[in-house]
Amino acid sequence: MALPPYVGPADIAWHYGFRFYCALVLIFLMLPILVIIPLSFNAEPYFTYSEGMLAFEPEAYSLRWYADIVTNGMAAPNAPFSWSWIQDSWSNAQWIHSTKNSFIIGIAATLIATTLGTLAALGLTRPHMPFRQAIMALLISPMIVPLIISAAGMFFFYSKIGLSHTFPGIILAHAAIGTPFVVITVTATLAGFDSNLMRAAASLGATPPRTFFKVVVPLISPGVISGALFAFITSFDEVVVVLFLTKFEQRTIPRQMYAGIREQISPTILAVATLLVIIAVLLLLTMEMLRRRNERMRGLSPG
Repeated sequence: MALPPYVGPADIAWHYGFRFYCALVLIFLMLPILVIIPLSFNAEPYFTYSEGMLAFEPEAYSLRWYADIVTNGMAAPNAPFSWSWIQDSWSNAQWIHSTKNSFIIGIAATLIATTLGTLAALGLTRPHMPFRQAIMALLISPMIVPLIISAAGMFFFYSKIGLSHTFPGIILAHAAIGTPFVVITVTATLAGFDSNLMRAAASLGATPPRTFFKVVVPLISPGVISGALFAFITSFDEVVVVLFLTKFEQRTIPRQMYAGIREQISPTILAVATLLVIIAVLLLLTMEMLRRRNERMRGLSPG
């Protein structure tokens, strides 16, 4: 956007200086993440750039570590590609096993967190809700308490009731961690909700359930979906609680990466991290589109 003709030298210096400063901050935040992407194509089993990579030699780059994601742990990784090869990879490959667990746990925890968080946000926005601030502080406490403390408490509690080292246990733990994100995003969406719409629906003969599903849900759906995405990302990336509550059968991608760094350093970790970065970018783009849609529905100009 061009500057107005009446701005002075100080305003011009501030305009470009501020943008330069923002660019430096962005580079500072993104460079450690982006540096792993070229390394994931390294043909050598190292975590550093080889001379061939720096010279852009084609033979220095390879997809071997991406192939290792689907072959590591297979009974017959060198067998011809066939349906039995796919079944072998799906059943025995360690990274595939971890990916399946991450999606199963993440999706289940997201559904629970989204349901509980949305209902809690609806209750907290009621004008006559007693002890609203205290309940809100209690609901978002998993975001404030150090995760190692929450994980230790969950481990001792789940050990007493038999949920430790089980899929329901880790799903409930991740749901508890993700619920605060849903509460915050849905509460923020409900802050701009016009309650007169509910009164208008009731005056036209709509029942409370019909009003909720036909009026309230469509308007707060961007906040609900954004909260669900935050809950899913939190579950998908979480490793501390997983270290306390899971064994090999429930090993997730972050747990597999942690074990890979400790037990067998392999650039496959960089390939997995690259794929996770791509997934995170896609989720962030989805949330941005939902934010703009929410602003359009509320009559605001997306910015």
